[in-house]
Amino acid sequence: MSIDAARARVQTLREEIRGHDYRYYVEADPVISDREYDLLLRELFDLEAQFPELVSPDSPTQRVGGEPVKEFASVRHARPMLSLQNTYSKDELADFDRRVREGLDTDDYAYMADLKYDGVAISLLYEDGKFVRGATRGDGVTGDDVSSNLRTIRAIPLEVKHVEVGGVPLRNFEVRGEIYMRNADFEKINAERIRNGEKTFANPRNLTAGTLKMQDPRIVAERSLRIACYSLITDGVELSGQTDSMQLMRAMGFPTGADYRLCADIETVFSYIEEWENRRGRLEFMIDGIVLKVDSLEQQSILGRVSRFPRWAIAYKYEAEKARTKLEDIFMQVGRTGVITPVAALSPVFVSGSTVSRATLHNADFIAELGIRVGDTVIIEKGGEVIPKVVGFVPEQRPADAELFQFPTECPCGLGQELKRYEGEANFYCENPECPSQRLRKIIHFASRGAMDIEGLGDKNVEQLLEAGLLKNVADVYDLEQHRAQILELERWADKKVERMLEGINRSRERPFEKVLYAVGIRFVGEEIARLLVGAFRSIDELMAADQESLAAIHGIGPRIAESLVKFFGVERNRELIERLRAAGLQLDRPETAADENAGNRALSGKTFVITGTLPSMKRPEAKALIEAQGGKVTGSVSAKTSFLLAGEDAGSKRDKAEKLGITIIGEDELRAMIAG
Repeated sequence: MSIDAARARVQTLREEIRGHDYRYYVEADPVISDREYDLLLRELFDLEAQFPELVSPDSPTQRVGGEPVKEFASVRHARPMLSLQNTYSKDELADFDRRVREGLDTDDYAYMADLKYDGVAISLLYEDGKFVRGATRGDGVTGDDVSSNLRTIRAIPLEVKHVEVGGVPLRNFEVRGEIYMRNADFEKINAERIRNGEKTFANPRNLTAGTLKMQDPRIVAERSLRIACYSLITDGVELSGQTDSMQLMRAMGFPTGADYRLCADIETVFSYIEEWENRRGRLEFMIDGIVLKVDSLEQQSILGRVSRFPRWAIAYKYEAEKARTKLEDIFMQVGRTGVITPVAALSPVFVSGSTVSRATLHNADFIAELGIRVGDTVIIEKGGEVIPKVVGFVPEQRPADAELFQFPTECPCGLGQELKRYEGEANFYCENPECPSQRLRKIIHFASRGAMDIEGLGDKNVEQLLEAGLLKNVADVYDLEQHRAQILELERWADKKVERMLEGINRSRERPFEKVLYAVGIRFVGEEIARLLVGAFRSIDELMAADQESLAAIHGIGPRIAESLVKFFGVERNRELIERLRAAGLQLDRPETAADENAGNRALSGKTFVITGTLPSMKRPEAKALIEAQGGKVTGSVSAKTSFLLAGEDAGSKRDKAEKLGITIIGEDELRAMIAG
């Protein structure tokens, strides 16, 4: 085939594929099978491989995902992505309507009501009709550039259809929408993870958010993400209203919600709310309410905004979805720190997009307060929560043989360990270091992404290696290289799988001190506490030598955490564990820097800061890093120990508290001046 013939065929294929994408994602009316679509795409792939000079960024072949990115650049939104005020009350909606009427000084206005997709807000920027950048909402002022991930979503057009408004082409604009996942796609991904022995995802929204922030677009391309667009922003043409904008977006090739409605008055809005409260359970995706907007863009401009909320829009949230099911049993789950958590075993019930068969019961006091018994018909609530919870029971359906639950006195590990409850705590603990459940949880935590991030050492693999006697504690992870032959004899292990795990173990040796400290699994030492401790102590030796008083004096630590640290390092077995990790080459010291050597001379040494509000040019993490680089500390709450409150726009309650305590309040410019000296 000549280059000219290839160019013509490539153009035909692209137009045909884009047409099928439009029919599938916008009109929901496909006219060819998936196999026929894949054959068209394969032909295009082959032609572009044969004639690489014909490849272009807007080609459908470029959706498969490029190379992984190391980090996402920050993007400042041309216009803030405002939050919406939420309400669960129709009376408050009526009050919102009154404020709109008074603000416009007329009864001549209408609302556009639309479903509130339970997903992740996103901004898409187009120049000359082509997609150039996509960003997350972030803090509303700045977000993350996730363009490489968004390009993989077939529902997002890389080049839009030609549309004119009043004879003027619409070519340069921003579209905002909600990225979401259909329930069926979510269940399919979880089913695959179950087959592979991997931990399942909690709900479609969390999976969507996590997918968008993945650094490998090739994985994103496999996740079947969708988008529902709801806002069109442009200075190129004159737009009249929300509903007109929705029609324009659809004409250009953007999927929008198919169920939005123009409502002449608030009573029509109430009817829309009631209709979808009854129908939402039959949708193929999750919603958590409806969004109400004044339709006219001119009237939106008149109403303006207050703080970070528009006066012309509001979100009505449905109450958390509830379901009834039978409490079959209550069993105990042992955590990595020995905490005993009661879990409800339920007759499977579908609620908020997934089937629930277990729910946490928190602790003994929670069970007593609810008054539930095994055999009861209980009420399950999920809503926006990650973990389903039992919120009550139905007294009139209690069977005569319902059993009053007695919290166990011994750990279910089978070692006869008596449970202990500390004064002032709601939880019971198993303190036997040989408890198999604790050992399993500790090693799983140690290998997890937020800790040592050991690829190939997932939950099921840890469990199998522990049962085989190859793992007893976290230090044993670094001896697995010596047991390669034994591992290969285990079921479902092959050379490639073993090599992948051992490579992950070797890479983990480069994890920084704070990650190692978090991974060890000391009670009450989470990621933030580990970071504080590493900021205060240069090495594990300094930390192990610290007494309870000096630990408790560190801002953000406190007596309970200090006691836990002293107790942990006071156990010889734990100190031996640390020495084995040191011998394995883990990072147990903070890297020395020139800044460390001159710590006392840095501009903000000895000063404690709290950051609140939206800063003019920096994101909060950037401000935090700047302060810490100059020797200062950043904490999350205002107290008498706070030196300065760094406050931006919409500072809120932290500013009020700082004023009451007489804390000096500064802005970004004053911070920079302090650093400059």
